[in-house]
Order: sequence, then structure tokens, then C-alpha cells
Amino acid sequence: MNLTHVKRWSLALLLVFVLVMSSALIMAMTAPPAASSPIAATLRQLATPTPIAEDAPSITIRFAMRVRSGPGSDFGQVGTVRPREQYAITGQDESGRWWRIDFDGRDGWVYGGLVNAVNADGVDVITDVAVPTFDPATVDLGLETVFTGLTLPVFLTHAGDGSGRLFLIEKPGRIYVAADTGSNPTLFLDITDRVGSGGNEQGLLGMAFAPDYAESGYFYVNYTDRGGDTTVSRFQVTDDPDEADPDSESVVLTVAQPARNHNAGMLAFGPDDMLWIGLGDGGAANDQFRNGQNAQTMLGSMLRVDVSDPGVAYTVPADNPYVNDDDVLDEIWAIGLRNPWRYSFDAETGDFWIADVGQNQYEEVNLVPADTVAQGGLNFGWPVVEGLHCFTSDGCDQSDYFAPVHEYSHTGNGCSVTGGYVYRGEDFPELDGVYFFADYCTGYLWASWQGDDGERQMERVFETGLTVSSFGEDQDGELYIIDYNGEIHRLIVE
Repeated sequence: MNLTHVKRWSLALLLVFVLVMSSALIMAMTAPPAASSPIAATLRQLATPTPIAEDAPSITIRFAMRVRSGPGSDFGQVGTVRPREQYAITGQDESGRWWRIDFDGRDGWVYGGLVNAVNADGVDVITDVAVPTFDPATVDLGLETVFTGLTLPVFLTHAGDGSGRLFLIEKPGRIYVAADTGSNPTLFLDITDRVGSGGNEQGLLGMAFAPDYAESGYFYVNYTDRGGDTTVSRFQVTDDPDEADPDSESVVLTVAQPARNHNAGMLAFGPDDMLWIGLGDGGAANDQFRNGQNAQTMLGSMLRVDVSDPGVAYTVPADNPYVNDDDVLDEIWAIGLRNPWRYSFDAETGDFWIADVGQNQYEEVNLVPADTVAQGGLNFGWPVVEGLHCFTSDGCDQSDYFAPVHEYSHTGNGCSVTGGYVYRGEDFPELDGVYFFADYCTGYLWASWQGDDGERQMERVFETGLTVSSFGEDQDGELYIIDYNGEIHRLIVE
């Protein structure tokens, strides 16, 4: 056999094969794929903005951010942009801080501080963009059931680690984790052996993940112990990301409770990475233990502490409003709360929303603007006031108290407010910026939004038919309503 001829024929066949495969590949790449094919879907996902002329006004995205329908956070979200993407500039707002861009063929607005702009001198100033207002008459709200079969659920949250997982809290002392709303929850933590949940307002009541949870594995819970006292503790996840170690408990603080109710129980990390702990007035009724205006007790207060050092239970932030004030505990950020049943920070603005359960007549919702949050030192007025009304006497002076933005009477409305969140998700842009809250007894859902006149508006928008024990928020800003009878529902627009 002549090996030289074999080698020549082999090389020739290889060359023919390469040419044939190259032609097939070119045809496959240039032919328009079927609209429903995986190739088409991939090409759509990888689509880039329309090419921009070299000397045309344009921006390059520096940080991932939301694209809005107008120049400001009051406008709804129309999409997102990511670092290194480029878009043509089509206008700017009067302040010069927002750019209007060609966002996939429609107008979008991005904040100028997060982009690099070129050739932007002389770009048209846009002055006729009206601030949108939420109109409950045009929005058909609904509920999508996502979890069932739970035992006294009181909260839902996420880890903030990018996993998209949901954590479901049961009052008796169990936490479950689910990969998403389509997955079956599995047990994440069981501390029923140390939780006292005999009273209606006792049990495992709150959970918050450390800002560095992805690295540290630390999370915090708020529960009443077997003696009925409030306990805030830190736990740590195991090597299995879906299982926490019940023996890793490290107590942050305990607060003696003189009665079985008004335990509050919420925990939240603020934009400042501090842990915010709300406490009720000690319970019973009419502030009989006189804690509402007593700044020498943690009861009836909102606390702000630093838990970033795992070597100590907590430290007091140096900028807390009452540091070095002998008349007020250093941990206190505000006093005068009765039973703050759920509070949250607006993920977009940093505003602080606190729902405080009333006595017999009025429920209240407090809105603390972000700049006031930074100052602190507030007094919400209980028991001198209930909502916007004097409680202890008919002619009280309310000038020293921080007034609620909303209240509703028990007559025809309910008996106990359940605080919620400002919607900042992407699925329903018509809800962007709307704060939702509910009543535990009637299941009525309320919305709060900024009207055309700049004032907050409030309206009852939906009858859920649920016993609303809490709200929840996932990592994408979508909202959930917790039914104490065992179900969790996602808030949707139908």
C-alpha cells in the first residue's frame, strides 16, 4: 500500500468535509429560524441595541439599573440596562440629571450619574413628561396562590443572595425554603423546642438575612421564648444552603415581656445595613405598663443596632440619635409605638414605612422620609395619641409627635393593620411606587400612592377574603400576601 496516496486522499476528504460543514453552518446562521425555535429565542436574548453613529449622542451604561418611563423614581419601570451596553440619547430633562434614550424602539429614561455620555451637548430638553399617577379604578388586582398547607404562616422573605429562593416562616417555630413558587418547600430550620407560641401574638415572628449572607451565612430571627419574652438571635446556614444549624444560635438581645400580646416581632436590615428591631408596648391594653413614652425601656420603641461584628452580640451605631443621652437608651431610634406589626424600607427611595396597630378605634400607617430616617429621634405618640386622634385626653397637644400619613377607623374597615411594602417589581409596572397594606380581621387591601397634587392618596382596593397575617417580598420586588390559615398568594394584576 502506498502511504503517500492514502495521506493525500485523507487530506482531500477532510477538506471536503470542512467545506460542507462550513456551508451548512453559514446557511443555518443566515436562515431566519422559526419564531418558536430555541435558536430564535437565543438570538432574541442576545439582541443588541440599534447601532449608533460614531458622532451621535450616546451613553454607555456603567452600572445595572432600571429604565423608567420618565425622569425620576416616581415613574414606572420599563426595563433594565446592564454595564457596557450603549444606547442613543434622544433627550434630557430640565435638571440635566436624566437622559432619555432609544430603548428598543421606545422612550426610556436613565439616571445620568450611572452612565458615561458622549456627544451630548445640545441635546433637546424634554419638558412635557407628566408624572404618572396610580389609578386603582383602572387596575384589576388579583391573587395567585403559590403555597398551601402551611401551619400559621406569618412571613415570607428572601436571602438577598441572588438564588431567588423563598423562605416561609411558621409561627410555631419552623422556617421552610423553596427554590421558587413552583417548588415544594423543605425544612430550613426548626426551633419549636425553644419557641413559645401559645398566645395569638407569640411565636416565631420575624426573620432577616444579613447583608453579607452570601459570604457569612448569618441570618436573624425574632421569637418569643417559652417564658414569653422576646428573643432576637443569630443563626448560621450549614454546608447545605437549604439547611440551617439549629445549634448555631447566638442571642443578640432579650426583652422581658409583661404580657402575651404586643410583641411586634419584625426584623429588617435597612439601607444602612443596620438591624432594625420593632417592639410593642408590653401588651395588655391602654399601655397599662406605661412603656409607650418611657425611653428607659426598649418596649414601645424602634431599635437600631449594628450586628456586623460576629464577635459581639451587637454594638450601638455612633450616629444613633440618643447616643450619650442619659434619658434615653442608646439603642433607641424612636419611641411611642404600640405594636408595630410589620415595617419595611422602600427599596428605591429608602423611605421607612411603619404600620402600628391601634387600640379600639384607629389603625395607623407612618411614612418616614429617608432624610428623616437618617436623623431619627422620633416620637410616634402612643398612648397620648391613637392615629391622628387624642387617646388619653380630648385636648392633647400633638405638636411633638410624628403624625401618621394614613389612618382608618375600625368602623366598617377592620380591627388590626398589617403593614406591607412598596411595590418595586418588574412584572406589573403600573404598581410601581404603590405601598400596599391590609387589615388582619377583614382582609381588606389598601393602596397608598402619591397623587397629582404631591399628596399621598389612600384607597381600599381589594377584598382578599384572607386573614392577612403579613406581606412578603422576593428578591425581584414582587409582593406576596400571607394568609394565616395556611396559604401564601402573590399579588398580581389580572
